[in-house]
Amino acid sequence: MGLIVSAIGQGLLWAILGLGLFLTFRILDIADMTVEGTFPLGAAVGVTAIVNGMSPIVATLLAMLAGMAAGLITGLLYTKGRIPILLAGILVMTAAYSVNLRIMGKSNTSLLGHDTLLKTDFLKSLPTYYDSVVLGMVVIAVITLLLVFFLQTDLGQAFIATGDNEKMAKSLGIHTDNMKIMGLMVSNAMVGGCGALIAQSNGYADINMGIGTIVIALASIIIGEVVFGELTLTQRLVAVTLGSIIYRLLLLAVLQIGFSANDLNLLSSIVLAICMMLPQLSKTLHLDTVISKGVKVND
Repeated sequence: MGLIVSAIGQGLLWAILGLGLFLTFRILDIADMTVEGTFPLGAAVGVTAIVNGMSPIVATLLAMLAGMAAGLITGLLYTKGRIPILLAGILVMTAAYSVNLRIMGKSNTSLLGHDTLLKTDFLKSLPTYYDSVVLGMVVIAVITLLLVFFLQTDLGQAFIATGDNEKMAKSLGIHTDNMKIMGLMVSNAMVGGCGALIAQSNGYADINMGIGTIVIALASIIIGEVVFGELTLTQRLVAVTLGSIIYRLLLLAVLQIGFSANDLNLLSSIVLAICMMLPQLSKTLHLDTVISKGVKVND
């Protein structure tokens, strides 16, 4: 039972990453590779700030600002520098590696003996593993409500219109480049904050902890869509969180079967690939059923 509760807690915390990528991948329809660098950047900034005596809340906010700065750079390279978004993200992601080393001064930094958000009096009083569940639920609820509110404003509708049809959005007087920059900044701020929270949950920040994060985020989005089907935009935000939890439970089940933790990135890619193929497989199977019925009728 403890492992399941732990997986749910991790799923809630990692869902912040999924929601961040949802803004760019699904709403703006752009593939942002910056998250692979922003996630460890947020972890590095958050952990270093805590080690240097700052409050965990302030440290997490600083991590979000660092992520926002990375998103701003990617956005400027993409919209003003006219560099393809995939390449712009890779450039910032690569640069972030050196920045993270500069911030931490070494490849990893431990939080042993330092206060974190999970070491508050209330969370420490909870049963084992429930601290991450409660923290994750609070953070996810706040972020989801803020996103729902934002997307219903005029600015939010302009943001959605930019992703739906950029030419139409421009004809309506929307500054689409500004919308893209804003989306990348907000998205990467969330990813940076997620990195700081995961680092506090794990008890350390590592220079390589960003490897495979985009796959984890995509898995949350895709699994949520596959499992819950056609949804409204608000429901899709909730589905991303549920998808992240389901993904963590799937990984837990696979590890319980006997796979090594070293295989997690491989397993993540396989799970994501299967989930992405499910709609097409469903259509193919449905078509085969229709054809077979048609053959029987003709016979």
